[in-house]
Amino acid sequence: MIEIKEISAVQTYAVRLEVLRKGIDLPVHFVGDTAKNTFHLGVFEDNVLVTVASFMKTTNLLFSKEQYQLRGMATLPASRGKGYGKKLLVEAIMLLENKQLEVLWCNARETALTFYLKLDFQIKGEPFEIKNIGKHFLLYKVLNQKIQPTF
Repeated sequence: MIEIKEISAVQTYAVRLEVLRKGIDLPVHFVGDTAKNTFHLGVFEDNVLVTVASFMKTTNLLFSKEQYQLRGMATLPASRGKGYGKKLLVEAIMLLENKQLEVLWCNARETALTFYLKLDFQIKGEPFEIKNIGKHFLLYKVLNQKIQPTF
């Protein structure tokens, strides 16, 4: 059985470390993790946390109006391919749309590009390198499709 629920920033750290920071000298704590408007979601498989993602209210000048950034999305290797990331992201999008937000954006690793494109994210700009991690793409998804984005 799987369950998606809100979790604390601290609960994300073990999965972030295993998937996103293993062998990389970068912190698992992100600036904004404990901000008032940040929320974290986790997928639990038989009561074990296997997928995490953080959603932070941000200001990226490439987008106007209300926006959130998706950070630290990760699924433990043994639980990949089961659709947990998609289910978590669909849940988060519904929560953000209920807040009348316009854009969800992220810096996605090249290895995750297909995942986001299948969920109707779009690429903005050219790929870029993040030191010690690799090639990334700025991706965004327009929320509340009835609202025309202005950017």
